[in-house]
Amino acid sequence: MATMKAVVIHEAGGPEVLKLEIRPIPRPQNGQVLIRVKAFGLNRSELFTRQGHSPGVKFPRILGIEAVGLVEEAPGNELRPGEIVATAMGGMGRDFDGSYAEYTCVPATQVQVIKTTLPWDILGALPEMLQTAWGSLFTSLRLERGERFLIRGGTTSIGLAAAAIAKNHGAFVAATTRNPNRDTLLRAHGADQVFIDNGTIAEQVKETCPEGFNKVLELVGVTTLQDSLRCLQKHGIACMTGMVGNKWTFDNFSPMESIPTAVSLTTYGGSSEDFMLTPLELLVQRIAGGYLQIQVGKVFSLDKIGEAHRCMEENKAGGKIVILT
Repeated sequence: MATMKAVVIHEAGGPEVLKLEIRPIPRPQNGQVLIRVKAFGLNRSELFTRQGHSPGVKFPRILGIEAVGLVEEAPGNELRPGEIVATAMGGMGRDFDGSYAEYTCVPATQVQVIKTTLPWDILGALPEMLQTAWGSLFTSLRLERGERFLIRGGTTSIGLAAAAIAKNHGAFVAATTRNPNRDTLLRAHGADQVFIDNGTIAEQVKETCPEGFNKVLELVGVTTLQDSLRCLQKHGIACMTGMVGNKWTFDNFSPMESIPTAVSLTTYGGSSEDFMLTPLELLVQRIAGGYLQIQVGKVFSLDKIGEAHRCMEENKAGGKIVILT
């Protein structure tokens, strides 16, 4: 029986619970695609699952909600062996084994072919990050050219991607960071204005742009969401997409007090269907042409997955963490 290296989690805990093991290579059925994984990005949802915050995930499990690689086998002939592909979501790493391995088997309906010569470390950063940024901007926020757009948590990988895409789309982009040294990084990715975030920025916003913002992308989470809502003008929209603040719920939430009059609050979670609607190859072409800048933070090998998780947990990557298999 052919085997592969895979990172398996048997119980919730710290990075040390991620164990490198030898597993059988999955055998695809009709409607499935076996992908030779070349790279994948790390995601905070995987960190939460590892910590035990995903009660629907049963262990043992191979985590990983996204991957890029080469088609190894597609019994239904939906794809050709050797094609470069990307996949994300749809139960990967949660309902069935995901991408923390040399091979992964996924439904053909959640695989996009990409024609590109970009290196694997760049491609590995893209599927979930671009799906989330694109969906947040255009599905939930309905961002339009010329609008004033604020990213709360701008130095996250999704924040940097959203800034670059929104700038290309013709928006005025502002972003927040707790670290003044990240000003240059944010501006390089498209930010026209940078706010130093001490937990509350609404007063700063009122001083510098009294009219407020049309749209706000909330990536920190409930710890800053109420303040972000105060940064919007009437009929503005805030979308909560991220939770890098590691807090899931409000302790006390009064909608009448927390949501300003005529301001809307929505969310973006994303699904395999959303991934398939993301124009991934177009965005890859823009990256290859230098029109869209993507920040890869750190790159690790599969056997360093625990170290990579620790880096993500400590917010030390400075961009998307990518694993090469």
